[in-house]
Amino acid sequence: MKLKIYQNAAQAAQILARGGIEDEEAARTVREIVAAVRERGDEALFAYCRRFDGSDLDKNSLYVSKKEIEEAYRALDPALLASMKKAADNILAYHCRSPLREDIRTKDGRTTGYTVRAVERAGIYVPGGTAPLFSSVMMGVLPAKAAGVAHIVVATPAKDGKVHPAVIAAADMCGAEAICKAGGAQAIAALAYGTESVPRADVIAGPGNIYVTLAKKEVYGQAGIDMLAGPSEILIIADANQDPAFIAADILSQAEHDRRSRALLLTDGAAFAAKVQEEAERQLGALPRREIASCSLENAGGIILVKDMDEACALANEIAPEHLELAVENAEEILPKIRSAGAVFMGKWTSEPVGDYFAGPDHTLPTGGTARFFEVLNQDIFLRKMSVIRYEREAIEEDAEDIIRLAEAEGLAAHANAVRLRKNKGER
Repeated sequence: MKLKIYQNAAQAAQILARGGIEDEEAARTVREIVAAVRERGDEALFAYCRRFDGSDLDKNSLYVSKKEIEEAYRALDPALLASMKKAADNILAYHCRSPLREDIRTKDGRTTGYTVRAVERAGIYVPGGTAPLFSSVMMGVLPAKAAGVAHIVVATPAKDGKVHPAVIAAADMCGAEAICKAGGAQAIAALAYGTESVPRADVIAGPGNIYVTLAKKEVYGQAGIDMLAGPSEILIIADANQDPAFIAADILSQAEHDRRSRALLLTDGAAFAAKVQEEAERQLGALPRREIASCSLENAGGIILVKDMDEACALANEIAPEHLELAVENAEEILPKIRSAGAVFMGKWTSEPVGDYFAGPDHTLPTGGTARFFEVLNQDIFLRKMSVIRYEREAIEEDAEDIIRLAEAEGLAAHANAVRLRKNKGER
């Protein structure tokens, strides 16, 4: 299978078009699951876990036990555990680097500002899927930990009651309070509404399949959410000075995620595009997940030729990709032209997997063009600003007439009276 080359964006219109997350049949199923878990709690949660995951759970087996955590550590290669610990340290250090700061100021008897509080409970969803995504555990738990969330629960689907050791070890290593063996829409509903065994979460974060995403949409308002994430995607802007093997490898790194993943290259070099095409075909043949990658490239992959880097940046802003690689010699000069992307990877040595696993910035990112208004998962998702206001006696006396006038103009006499009483009290 050869990666298609399009002569311009108009030719590639079909692969550039992305549908939303709406799926009426899936949405009906999700609504039924959410309603059942909300009304029947554990009973419905356990029934759906049996139905969808083959896990026969009850209140005593719903969470990963201390014994299972110890077994998970023993089951993993010590070298893998060491690498996981290094990655976790990088991620936590990054998220602790720039927290929101309180800002409370007093002038002339008037104190205004805001104070910052972490939410009490966070639910971190980790997909089960075709691979043990322990990196998604780190990317969900550690921003919440950096924010200061007191209670962090990981929810992930178990297969026959078992969770992969690497997922268990990552959750424990990063400080999750508990690991719940439930997945899918039923887990999201349990976290949002609470059941006899699952405490209600204030914020639910983490990616999942269409049912998980629709469930997050369904419960939004009952709990906060990070974003509505869809299939993974990468967009690469590359000039002709790059190594075709590097670019092909980066395209395939996303294509192997899922059959619905999207992998695109924008370049102004036709000869370079042909070399990338050949290299992608060669590398694809050696991939264990080549069937998945091939399907992804066939349906949503390609190389689009552009006139210059300005056109590439304009098109990138329209696409608003999850991952954007600037594989160009002057990445720093191009970055100011980029307005909408989940994460930007700068220069030829910065492949997307560096961000997936190790650098520190989060890999839970907005997809499907939602980078226009959603942002990367970060500690702010788990923090709330609370306004703080304090007026001294002299300040209320000075501002009272203005406040009373505004309240009465809206027809809210009690509002006005609450201030008038204080003004009159002060004048006695």
